[in-house]
Amino acid sequence: MTATTAFGSADAAPPPTMRRDLLWAFLGSLALLAVNAWTGFETLTDLGGDNDSLLRLVQVRDLLDGQGWFDLTQYRMGPEGGFVMHWSRLVDAPIAGIMLAVSALSGNAGTGEMAALFLWPFLLAVASLFLILRTARAYGGEAAMLPALVIGCGALYFVTIFEPATLDHHNVQVVLTLAALAGVLDPARRSGAGLLAGISCALMMAVGMETLPCVAAIGLLVALLFIFGDAADRDVARGFGMGFGGAGAVAFVATVPPEGWGIVACDSYSIAHFAVAALAGAGMALAASVGPAHRTLPRRLLAMFLLGLLVSVLVGTAFPQCLTDPYASLDPRLKSHWLDLVREAQPLSKLLAQHPGIVVARYVTPLLGLVLAVSAAVGPARRRQDIVVAVLLATTLAVGAWQVRGTTLAIVLAVLPLSAWIGRARSVAATSASPRAAALMIFAWLASFNMTWAVGAAWVGASLDPKSEAETAEVSACTGETDLARLATLPRSTLLAVSNLGAPVLRYSPHRVLAGPYHRNVAGNLVALDAFLGPTDRAKALAVEHDVDFIVLCPGNTETTMFADANPDGLLAALIRGEVPAWLEPTGEGAALRLYRVRPD
Repeated sequence: MTATTAFGSADAAPPPTMRRDLLWAFLGSLALLAVNAWTGFETLTDLGGDNDSLLRLVQVRDLLDGQGWFDLTQYRMGPEGGFVMHWSRLVDAPIAGIMLAVSALSGNAGTGEMAALFLWPFLLAVASLFLILRTARAYGGEAAMLPALVIGCGALYFVTIFEPATLDHHNVQVVLTLAALAGVLDPARRSGAGLLAGISCALMMAVGMETLPCVAAIGLLVALLFIFGDAADRDVARGFGMGFGGAGAVAFVATVPPEGWGIVACDSYSIAHFAVAALAGAGMALAASVGPAHRTLPRRLLAMFLLGLLVSVLVGTAFPQCLTDPYASLDPRLKSHWLDLVREAQPLSKLLAQHPGIVVARYVTPLLGLVLAVSAAVGPARRRQDIVVAVLLATTLAVGAWQVRGTTLAIVLAVLPLSAWIGRARSVAATSASPRAAALMIFAWLASFNMTWAVGAAWVGASLDPKSEAETAEVSACTGETDLARLATLPRSTLLAVSNLGAPVLRYSPHRVLAGPYHRNVAGNLVALDAFLGPTDRAKALAVEHDVDFIVLCPGNTETTMFADANPDGLLAALIRGEVPAWLEPTGEGAALRLYRVRPD
């Protein structure tokens, strides 16, 4: 049977197929792992620009070496004493657990670490594919299942966050967002599904702030379902409120030290986020549980209006600083010479002008999925699923327009409307011998793969500028284990290098670095910026002041090139030209990395 509400119709629950979905998700993840095996598991020794995965492993190692659970200081990066990272121990814990378990079984810590590098991304890929299949069935029916598996595997492969050694929290955020969506889309609309969605949203905040817009969108959707839906939607809202507030409290106690309970941090989970979760969660659970608050439509509307007003007043009066641009207080020099140059932080407008191929590869399938979802949501036969998916996909695309990293989640969520589209096209082609139906089905398949658009954009770019590829020599960015092997043989030292080398140096050597691509490492990054862009005598003074033992240069790293171009008279540009000041001593160079010892006075 199908229930109809003011918010659209809701399909009846499908037959239980959880084991089958889990099996297909496992097999699909194995296929992704096989593709990585075919390429030689390159990410195990060189993650390229994935500094966060490298530093996550360093953070987990520090935890296992005895650093405190609440102590998130990265002591080997930045000036003496380091700086406090904004990441969550909730991601460190399972990785550390895998390392400890396998190390205990094998008797070798290295084996435990290697197991974690494989198992953690693989398990998250399985969870993602499983949730994609569950949500695809709720959204597009059985006809969408095969397309969801195929397109889902293609999307997870394209976004690259599930490859071996990718330990950053973005893959965790994808899983949690899909879990929250699965709870909201649950066809049976049980309170347990709402509980799952609420817990997932609370954990999304605790893990990282990138998904805050999604948390807000899901909370708004649950509130609208509560207002305009039926009794089952009120059960979902009750479960969501309990899960959001309860998990928010547990995450707060588990990740914030008691001495920090009153400190507001907008870039990491703190009292600001816990207070919102507690108020919003408790208010929604209470409104959905007390009869007088939800008996009629006007009362439900009033209850949610008052709750929204209370949350707005709380944030506006107690935590107004968290409503501003998170990078507004960043030093202008770091903004212009670092943040504005980070590709994953670029807005859509800049990418259109500078990297149109990236726009085609990353934005087309989410935009196509949004068009399909919105078309269904505004149609006469709209369902609650159509509205939910359209709103959430629009939210992630809006984030992606602000910073390209937001498209990762949009690409994954777009699998739902795309798989439903392919499912309909397959059904039409199966019942019709029309060449037009077959052509539309083929087009739907091809258009739903990001790789199709990526390859097409690369082909067009090469056709327009055939010399560009031939003229671009392949150079190393010095981010891999082989490039940094020489550093690993040196006694522990303090190194001065561009920020892109910070995490790789910490991952593959025992040294300390001043710079690293993290917004809280302001002091260390400014030292590197002033030293490399300033005159050589200023660089010498900074090196002496911060006890720098070696200056590390990688001409093939893009950050090196940008710094050199920014000031041709600076130290970095001089070193690239081979002009070495007297206070530096070249200590030999490899194929990619150059090392200069700071001479003692």
